[in-house]
Amino acid sequence: MKKEYSLDELLHKAASYCSISEHCVSEVEEKLNAWCIECDDKAKIIDRLIAEDFINEKRFCIFFVKDKFRFNKWGKIKISYALKQKGLSNDLISMALGTIDEGEYEEMLAAILKTKLVGLKYEYEYEKQGKLFRFAQSRGFESNVIEKVLRNLPQTVKQ
Repeated sequence: MKKEYSLDELLHKAASYCSISEHCVSEVEEKLNAWCIECDDKAKIIDRLIAEDFINEKRFCIFFVKDKFRFNKWGKIKISYALKQKGLSNDLISMALGTIDEGEYEEMLAAILKTKLVGLKYEYEYEKQGKLFRFAQSRGFESNVIEKVLRNLPQTVKQ
């Protein structure tokens, strides 16, 4: 038999979930749905968590962007898409993406491409460029940034 929780217990449980790591409203809603909470209670809990700053979507966006850029080495397109999937506004997404330093962004892409180049098999220079370009696109980097970094990437001996 499933234990029935009071509204205060559910609020405490949700606050605990939010204090462990940053979460947006849609993630908290998913968690509350998994706990089979009714819609009116769900709204009360989310409103209270926002009021008490357990949920702050601006803060969530900034940390999400930093984490996905630094640890997953994602580009802005892929990060933006992931945030849109979570139901966040375009203004918040743009603001958070603006926190990425452009120099650091290009350096990260150059480092990723240099690492990829080590094990890359190709016959012709244009084949190498194409493979690197597609790889960078799959990581979510913009075409103009990829072209700029590829132009400045040191040419290596054909493998």
